[in-house]
Amino acid sequence: MTEFIAYLDQFGFWAWWIAAGALVLLEALAPGAIFLWLGIAAAAVGGLVFFMPDLDWKAQLAVFAVLSIASIVVSKRYLKSRPIETDHPTLNQRGQQLVGRELVLSEPIVGGRGRVEIGDSGWAVEGPDLPAGTRIRVNGVNGATLEVVNAEG
Repeated sequence: MTEFIAYLDQFGFWAWWIAAGALVLLEALAPGAIFLWLGIAAAAVGGLVFFMPDLDWKAQLAVFAVLSIASIVVSKRYLKSRPIETDHPTLNQRGQQLVGRELVLSEPIVGGRGRVEIGDSGWAVEGPDLPAGTRIRVNGVNGATLEVVNAEG
């Protein structure tokens, strides 16, 4: 272990900047907005070591840990209060994309439950009892079940 630490000490601030670059690259390959903040913390520690080259490795790791946690907490709070707006808010909510759409029942709704085919997939539906072939309108989504009403009247 001491050999590894001595190895890292010979690089000084460069080791932190290389780690920062690797973490930012990892963020680009596996986005999740965590590695970016760790990379920024590593770059900051590299800057600190640049100006304070005699800083002990334990202090460097402590500063990195504190900056990592602080940057992640601050970013999460910031993004929670200012969510990223998108032109496709239901992109990963396929059921929500179907709200308002009119469909034809492929299986009757019996006892409040039936089935509809949309493209190459089938969806469970809940609503009033209706025969197969009836036009229905999707009013809402409950998990993976579409809540429907009779669109014909």
